Amino acid sequence: MITYDDFLKVDMRVGRVIMVEDFPKARHPSYKFDIDFGPEIGTKHSCAQLTNYGKDELMGRQIVAVVNFPPKNIAGFLSEMLILGVPMEGGVVSLLEPRDEAVIGGRVY
Repeated sequence: MITYDDFLKVDMRVGRVIMVEDFPKARHPSYKFDIDFGPEIGTKHSCAQLTNYGKDELMGRQIVAVVNFPPKNIAGFLSEMLILGVPMEGGVVSLLEPRDEAVIGGRVY
């Protein structure tokens, strides 16, 4: 069990995909992302195995991500946050995203 204070340590925010490109150096098919989290946090970079989505489907989309993990080197690329998703049948991932347009940089609580 964790406390509410433990939960608050995980900084999950709404961001908007502003760049998505192939990541051929990744071990598994993946994309590189730039996500805008608004003026408080700015733009952060990440990579994710979300190739069940087309790049054009992802551009401009709002996503939910953890923004306070330390940067991690993945195949020579510095990933600064974790885009959140859930597994679906067939091994594909469904992005966690607001149902309606949300405030960019808004915190999940």
